[in-house]
Amino acid sequence: QIAFMTLTLFPIRLFFAAFMMLLAWPFAFIASMGSDEQELEKPLSWWRKIVDILLKAIMRMMWLAGGFHWINVKGRRALPAEAAILTVAPHSSYFDAIPVTMTFASIVMKAESKDIPVWGTLIKYIRPVFVSRSDQDSRRKTVEEIKRRAQSDGKWPQIMIFPEGTCTNRSCLITFKPGAFIPGVPVQPVVLRYPNKLDTITWTWQGPGALEILWLTLCQFHNSVEIEFLPVYIPSEEERKNPVLYANNVRRVMAEALGVSVTDYTFEDCQLALAEGQLRLPSDTCLLEFAKLVRSLGLKPETLEYDLDKYAASAMNMKTEKVDLNEFSAYLEFPVSHTLESMFALFDENEDGIIDVREFVIALSVVCKPSKTLETIQLAFQLYQSENGTITEEDLSYILKTAMGVSQINVTHLFRAVDEEGKGKITYDDFYRFAELHPHFAEDYLYADQMGAECGLESSSISAPNGICTDFSPENAEDKNKPLQKKRN
Repeated sequence: QIAFMTLTLFPIRLFFAAFMMLLAWPFAFIASMGSDEQELEKPLSWWRKIVDILLKAIMRMMWLAGGFHWINVKGRRALPAEAAILTVAPHSSYFDAIPVTMTFASIVMKAESKDIPVWGTLIKYIRPVFVSRSDQDSRRKTVEEIKRRAQSDGKWPQIMIFPEGTCTNRSCLITFKPGAFIPGVPVQPVVLRYPNKLDTITWTWQGPGALEILWLTLCQFHNSVEIEFLPVYIPSEEERKNPVLYANNVRRVMAEALGVSVTDYTFEDCQLALAEGQLRLPSDTCLLEFAKLVRSLGLKPETLEYDLDKYAASAMNMKTEKVDLNEFSAYLEFPVSHTLESMFALFDENEDGIIDVREFVIALSVVCKPSKTLETIQLAFQLYQSENGTITEEDLSYILKTAMGVSQINVTHLFRAVDEEGKGKITYDDFYRFAELHPHFAEDYLYADQMGAECGLESSSISAPNGICTDFSPENAEDKNKPLQKKRN
């Protein structure tokens, strides 16, 4: 079927879809010229209403060309005055743009998108909230802009937000980011379904790439999509004050409507689990649990690197000194809480009530820079090295156990390979030169040694039930009644 469709219908569909997008461009360009925020906050002029109708019709024809012959819409879309924000989930593909082109609601987009030829003009027409990666203060500005529009009493177009923040395969809903819920205004949950016999829609971390997804989908004779507008969710006073609680409660409502589970893992956890550094995290790592605790503690992603530098400098002054829970609380400058106790327990392997804060710093470095293995190891050397700049095999064992989030690891093979002269100690320069010559040192000297061992170090790239990673499977969701394991998940 793929071979037949590729030679017949696929090129026709691709040409027609591209033509519809090009046809929409001049209308969007003209309508966007000379308009400002004051004009947008006024009721639409008659000619803008006509442009809206024309563009929606053209976009509908584009999706029709892609095999979406009919779009099943359930429920009633709320008016902007009823719900200024539409929260859409699950987010699993660029085909999720279908509800955007149907509603012309504003979306949150990276600023670079407006410079894309043709597509950028169409994006600017719907007045998105742009996020700039180069602006360190962009996150705060984005939240403020969402809040300003949401509290405009319906003057601005509705904002459509995908609160998961990344694509998943719809087997569960991951943690919602709180941005859509910070304004504390009512939101309308919107759920998406693609009830196709063969899934060519899903575009996630693993599996087919974007172009292959487009090709396979256009080779399907018909593609089904369902959009359901759920009742408007009006937050309680407690939810208005607590955006995380608000987000979790809305997610629960949407999960029930979809008939799927929820998981407490996030976009950042997926980045961590699948980072392509030289130390791939094993499936039994505790660092995903650690990352959740870091978030729960209140350490913010935008300041994490600054926090890491601060904690590393403090740990270097402490050297080999170990701390108890109260001292750990003072070190982090956070009060003792259940979250802090859980984090302390992760590093209290001997259950003697004291931990080495250097292990915390190494773990935080991995979470902060998951793909930059050598930067983490360099920092670890600085924390563990003696006055002459060397570490022992035991030190390397502590470093790599913490960096991989496991309780046991055999580093003898690796250490002896680095220590060519048999001195019993190595420097970071020795390790760096070895890593340059052996970029796959973890696979060759660590994972291979652990095959069949009790700790079960497995590649995180092994296929998992939901196509993301083992730790993201709904059945592996956190069991809060189960005691934490030390450096294991």
